[in-house]
Amino acid sequence: MMLHTAPSHEGKAKLSLLSAMLIFGTIGLFIRYIPLPSSLIAFSRGFIGTLFIVLFLAVKRIPISWTAIRQNIGRLLLCGICIGFNWIFLFEAYRYTSVAIATLCYYMAPIIVILVSPIVLKERLTVCKSCCVALALIGMILVSGIGQDTGTTNVTGIFFGLGAAVLYAAIIILNKKLSPIAAYDKTIMQLGIASLILLPYVFATEDIAAIAVPPLAWTLLLVLGIIHTGFAYTLYFGSLSFLRGQTIALFSYLDPIFAIFLSAVVLHEPLTGPGLLGAVLVLGSTCFSEWKG
Repeated sequence: MMLHTAPSHEGKAKLSLLSAMLIFGTIGLFIRYIPLPSSLIAFSRGFIGTLFIVLFLAVKRIPISWTAIRQNIGRLLLCGICIGFNWIFLFEAYRYTSVAIATLCYYMAPIIVILVSPIVLKERLTVCKSCCVALALIGMILVSGIGQDTGTTNVTGIFFGLGAAVLYAAIIILNKKLSPIAAYDKTIMQLGIASLILLPYVFATEDIAAIAVPPLAWTLLLVLGIIHTGFAYTLYFGSLSFLRGQTIALFSYLDPIFAIFLSAVVLHEPLTGPGLLGAVLVLGSTCFSEWKG
């Protein structure tokens, strides 16, 4: 795992972010075979991820910096709350509208980050970066298959999807505003708080006593919690402080693209022509944006 990334090591931070996006992109392959409600899966991954990092630090005798946590406690609490409600809003979006529309609404988050970054993060928004964002958004529209969507275009679902996007953007911006703090420390706090937010939601929406968890599901939940949450979020949060908000936003589009390619290769799900074109637009605009700096 990555502990610290020096400001001069921007390349390492980008590699960490790219690795996190790649890991996030494989989540669907595991969730597909976990026969549990999505809210319970989200709570489990948050709880297991937090517990894993705590145990890892204990075994390695790496101290938690309570001083750094106290210095950032307000923003860390807000981040954790945003993550918890981000997951809840996304689940509700899937409940009320189609996956395509919910996904498209959710990935408005990078657009929000880029639009507010000149004001909140004092980052210059160039014409090149703006064009790359527009191409990435067009790519996401093609990837989502919204033109072929036959599901329900429910206003409530769109509201929840856009709400999740705003919260996702807030998580990125708040992490950019944190004072120096180790990746482990901020990951423990944010995932732990998110789990606490999700717990009452799970009890309110699911009949826990009636849910049976098969052995394979336990194994997959452990992988999801340890690798996709504890490890991946440490890489993700550890990279945010040292990259421009606009760079983080564009890299965020790589997550669904990886997921689509993997589902086509591993699960043999169809990859349409528009979807392939959209993926090329997202990847191409991201690479071009980084090449132009």
